[in-house]
Formats: sequence, structure tokens, C-alpha cells
Amino acid sequence: MLQVENLHVRRGGKEVLAGIDLQLLPGEVLGVLGPNGAGKSSLLGALSGELAAHQGRVLLDQQELARWEGGLRAQRLAVLPQASSLDFAFRVEEVVGLGRLPHQSGRVRDEEIVSAALEAADVAHLWGRSYLALSGGERQRVHLARVLAQLWPGQAGQNLLLDEPTSALDPLHQHITLQAVRAFADRGAGVLVILHDLNLAARYCDRVLLLEGGRPHSLGTPATVLRPEPLKAVFGLEVLVQAHPERGHPLVIAR
Repeated sequence: MLQVENLHVRRGGKEVLAGIDLQLLPGEVLGVLGPNGAGKSSLLGALSGELAAHQGRVLLDQQELARWEGGLRAQRLAVLPQASSLDFAFRVEEVVGLGRLPHQSGRVRDEEIVSAALEAADVAHLWGRSYLALSGGERQRVHLARVLAQLWPGQAGQNLLLDEPTSALDPLHQHITLQAVRAFADRGAGVLVILHDLNLAARYCDRVLLLEGGRPHSLGTPATVLRPEPLKAVFGLEVLVQAHPERGHPLVIAR
């Protein structure tokens, strides 16, 4: 399990996160929401070990994250940053295969996993294509397949951290992406995903953390967090919230 205790993070002399206590539970999708500058990407950076805590601790299975050996940590923790750059003309399957580097599962098994991850991200048809020839949305889905392959097929004890994985995607592929994320959690992995779309969070997340100014405003189920009062307080947005007519989760409508 991945957790933070009284996390404080500074960047450029400014405190960007303060007082964060959080556990990423096995089998859950935890959505992180908040306006621009709320500290969402800084939280993911701290959870991934990219940003050091100024105060508090980040723990993976009760051991400080910094104490984990790199290869072992990579078998338990995969991170999709907000922007992934690659300037080499690798084929799509080679990019996804990079996710298998922490493992020693053999070429045949790795190829099976790469193929399955490509299917899950709906980019199997891009097999053999040059990464540099892809559109922005296709590249984003290939990198999703890469981090899925790193932890495939997902199980308890593994953690997947995703920073706005739907930002460059059309509506269909936003849902395909989050369905793949949901399936990973259903197999036991803990998934933290930063989102801007409140309705996607309501549909796919088990819990939602609402950040404001680097501090937690609300943490709970979508039904308890995605209400008019918290959303007005954090986003300054007047909304109506109704139950989805088929699924029952909150449906957020801007006034």
C-alpha cells in the first residue's frame, strides 16, 4: 500500500503541498481533483519519489519510498506523467516494451504482455508504426500501454499513478482509458488518477480527493465530495448535481 503522512512539499521556496494524509488502497481508483495550481501534479511527484518531502513521509508497504531499490520499486509502482517525451523513432511495441525492463519474464512473455497492454489502451492497430508518426492522442495511449505493461496484469501490492491520462483524448478514448484503469484496480492494484473532468471522476473513481491551494479540502466517495457546496468553494463554479439516470453516480451540470 502507498501512503503519505503529514506530507509537505516545497518547490522554489514555496510550499505547494501541506498537511496531506492519504492511503491508496488496494483495488481502488482514487481521483485527485482541483483547479490549476492546486498541487495535484506535485502530489503525484511526491508519491512517485520525484519530489522530496519537506516534512512528512511517503511509504510503500510501510517502508519509506526512498529506501526501495529502483528495480523492485518499478515492479510495484508505475507512473504516467502529464507529458511523456520520446525523440527516437522506436516502433510502438518497442515503446510499450520499455515497461518490461524492470522484469525478467522472458521475451515470449513480454511480447504477450505488450500485446495485451496495447489492446487495453486501444492501440493494438498501431503495432509496427513509428512512435514519431503518431498523433498526440495516440502517443498518450501508447504511454498508457507502457505503464500498464510495467505492472501487467495488475494485482494487490502494485500502484499505478496517472497524471491527466485523458487530457488529449476524444470522448470515446477517455472512457476506454478509464475502463482499462478500472480493470487494473478490479484486479487488486491501487490506482491514483489526476482528472479535470468531474463526471469522469464521478463514474470511475471509488474515492475523490479535492485539493485547494495545496491542502486537502475534501476526501470521500464521489457522492460525498462532488456536491454543489465543495465545488463552489474550490472551483468557484455554480453547479447542479443529480443522480445519473442509469448508473446512479453524481452527474455534475454547470449552471
